[in-house]
Amino acid sequence: MSHSIQLAERLNADCHCVSLDSGRLEAELERVSPGFHAEVMEGRPHLFSSSVAFVGAEHVARMARLVAAVERVVALPAYREHVLGWAADSARHATAARGVFLGYDFHLGEAGPQLIEINTNAGGGLLNAVLARAQKACCDDVETLLPGDLGGETPEHLFLDMFRAEWRAFADATGNCAPLRSVAIVDEAPRTQYLYPEFVLFQRLFEQAGIRAVICDPGELEFRDGALWHGGLRIDLVYNRLTDFSLDAPANAVLRDAWLADAALLTPQPQAHALYADKRNLVALCDEALLSAWGVDAETRAILAAKIPRTELVRPDLADDLWARRKQLFFKPAAGYGSKAAYRGDKMTKRVFEEILAGNYIAQALVPPSSRTLKLGEVPVELKLDLRNYVYAGHVQLIAARLWQGQTTNFRTPGGGFAPVLTVPSPEVAE
Repeated sequence: MSHSIQLAERLNADCHCVSLDSGRLEAELERVSPGFHAEVMEGRPHLFSSSVAFVGAEHVARMARLVAAVERVVALPAYREHVLGWAADSARHATAARGVFLGYDFHLGEAGPQLIEINTNAGGGLLNAVLARAQKACCDDVETLLPGDLGGETPEHLFLDMFRAEWRAFADATGNCAPLRSVAIVDEAPRTQYLYPEFVLFQRLFEQAGIRAVICDPGELEFRDGALWHGGLRIDLVYNRLTDFSLDAPANAVLRDAWLADAALLTPQPQAHALYADKRNLVALCDEALLSAWGVDAETRAILAAKIPRTELVRPDLADDLWARRKQLFFKPAAGYGSKAAYRGDKMTKRVFEEILAGNYIAQALVPPSSRTLKLGEVPVELKLDLRNYVYAGHVQLIAARLWQGQTTNFRTPGGGFAPVLTVPSPEVAE
């Protein structure tokens, strides 16, 4: 094990210091609008952790290599045909846009970073950019790591460029030469969403760049005269935070119609979810014979095999075998998100297992998360830790951690929540 990985593990276990400067965080948030912290943030006490998480530079490099390997496979026509075969009709609509905010979520297992899942509307990127700037050096080791991997271009700048790149791709494909002028940040009843503060931050980011932005429920939009409208504002781009990934719900019919008519750019969109985030895709990415038949090179296959836990479809004819192996498996719905309806096999009842067999599930080899120890008061508390890579066009824009207790990730744990990731450097970063 390299020095940087060992040091990261030691810091995660032994650095119990509070590094979050709450005053600085509040000041960052108050720049959005006066009263923002009191109005929006105080009802979300466990959104942000009070400290940082540490990861060795080798692990950062290995996660990036996995991201690049997945991108190479997704680019293959045979892969796209395979996964679109089980996708909703809306996902087959051609688009030049890639889809913003892919989230590659990893656990740090004994064999290094293991990809647990990919999400297409990964939340928290902008919140973590703000959170990272509110850290202070709490000990000599942290002093040497700040600002860590947040040097150079700010994440906000990268995120804004990402949306503009999406618009250019869409505009070029549809013959629209106008600049990006308006954005709708869309979710179901957005003010009730736990990550609503991020919607407000994005609205401010767009407006500072001269782009009009509204936060709205899909029911507030109209598709008329060949365009998407919010009242009297014609919408160029929809930043889609809905979890109806195929837009099949009646409440999202307007968005679906606008998407299929190319009346506005929707990002992320149904095709991005079908290509990356359907959990059944992990089954294909684990299938050595299938990958070989598609012409995937040996190096890419080796990276995927080493960094994606074995994943298989749950089928009724495999019930006895899956039940016998359940303690080594984690079960997830194919179109799941946010750990909803996901179960560790060793915590699962027979009744739940029967429901899983009747549903559309995958089973993944269980890779327990690593841990981060913090002090709550004077008591050390061990929290579980996962790592989210925010990715666009194969480039990792930001890495953040989530800290929690319980079976699955949540924002209900005292001391838990989003935490900035500091990279422990290594003289030689090797695979």
